[in-house]
Amino acid sequence: MKKKLAVLVTGGSGAIYAYRLLKALHGLGIETHLVMTKNAKLVLEAEMGMTANEMEALASFHYDENNFNAPIASGSFRLDGTVVVPCSMKSLAGIAMDYERSLVIRAAAIALKERWPLILMARESPLSTVQLRNMLRLSKAGAIIMPPMHPFYFKTKNLDELVDITAGRVLSMLKIENSLGREWGSAGH
Repeated sequence: MKKKLAVLVTGGSGAIYAYRLLKALHGLGIETHLVMTKNAKLVLEAEMGMTANEMEALASFHYDENNFNAPIASGSFRLDGTVVVPCSMKSLAGIAMDYERSLVIRAAAIALKERWPLILMARESPLSTVQLRNMLRLSKAGAIIMPPMHPFYFKTKNLDELVDITAGRVLSMLKIENSLGREWGSAGH
């Protein structure tokens, strides 16, 4: 059975993570349901010089952030996981407080209530006590808090390779076999 994932992109810095993850999922033939916030589209343009249409072309389906009639707004539409990449602190707070003001927050809330994997690639530094409390609240609710923290011991040669290792790690967390992630033993250690 084909896996189905929601990929929710917010306005935190790090659009490249969403792009490389979607590209990998597209290449693996995994069904993806993409939502990009208005701010995510602005960050994508600023950081990568890409349009939302270019990102949407990698997804199986895409929805407006205000479309609460999208299939991913209901728990009866089964998914194998949901990834918020990058996850802004605004979106993280909305998810933590169950303030369903957008499809991004609604889809993340569905993942929590249905108990399927929810990975939040939180992007912020340094973190405030409030942000850490929100992360703890979400972790206790079952979310996986996974800031993109790069393993430098693989001696990567460029940014894409570094980002792909992180994307591969996300795929591995979702039990999706891939060639992007690396294991400690593969570094020659």
